[in-house]
Amino acid sequence: MNDELSIDWTVDELMITSLSATLDNDDQACNGMASFIPVIAFQLARLTHAPDLVWVASAVGVDARPERVPASTLEAPLWRDSVMYLEQYSTFWDIVLKGSWLQKFCVGAAQLDRYGNGNNSVIGDDYHRPKVRLPGTAGLGDMGSIGKRLFFWNPNHNPRSFVEKVDFVSCAGWLGGGDEREQLGLTGGPELVITNLCVMDFHPETKHMRLKSVHPGVTVEEVQEATGFELLIEGSSAPETVVPTVEQVGLIRDVIDPDGMRLREFGR
Repeated sequence: MNDELSIDWTVDELMITSLSATLDNDDQACNGMASFIPVIAFQLARLTHAPDLVWVASAVGVDARPERVPASTLEAPLWRDSVMYLEQYSTFWDIVLKGSWLQKFCVGAAQLDRYGNGNNSVIGDDYHRPKVRLPGTAGLGDMGSIGKRLFFWNPNHNPRSFVEKVDFVSCAGWLGGGDEREQLGLTGGPELVITNLCVMDFHPETKHMRLKSVHPGVTVEEVQEATGFELLIEGSSAPETVVPTVEQVGLIRDVIDPDGMRLREFGR
């Protein structure tokens, strides 16, 4: 693999490579609805450092081989040429609920709080009469409760997305922090949050979200201003996020996503 760093990378590519770096060769991973960044990260990992990664495209296609990223991450063109198809509403869940298969799940959420609790259901105090009704939990409620390792991504880091307290818990994170999740018998949980500004993880004891790295050109102060709660920042600064290599950028632009579907997540 060519390790020469790119000088013309873009933030979408930086998010993809940061997520791809979390995937190992013996992993099994899955994407959900509107998951362009994870889908490209899975494919990038398989073309570089994790060729044996098992990707279950949209909980349907095992080891999918799409020619390029289609306009939807929850439709048949994504799982073309899969080695096996799963019936999404039965067989997939029968398998996932048993044992340790498929441990990593990428989660998108409209709201996320300091303990990694995600909301994709409603905005507002009244669930039945919300200010905004969101797409819903789909499989988030299950994936947050059955021992999966959760990786969040958000292409628009702002105080409305990163809030003091979510309006509704669609996906259980570390709940109230500390050992609360463990006390309820829940294993797994949130591990990483990748945004257009930074990468964050969670303190091993308090489970409070903490700053792991800032993207080049972004300051710690800018990240904190864009966050609706006080981030845990260890030390006076944070390291820079590792930028994509020339090879990674080329694979994303020319092989995996030549149509730029990933940019749909950024509203442009």
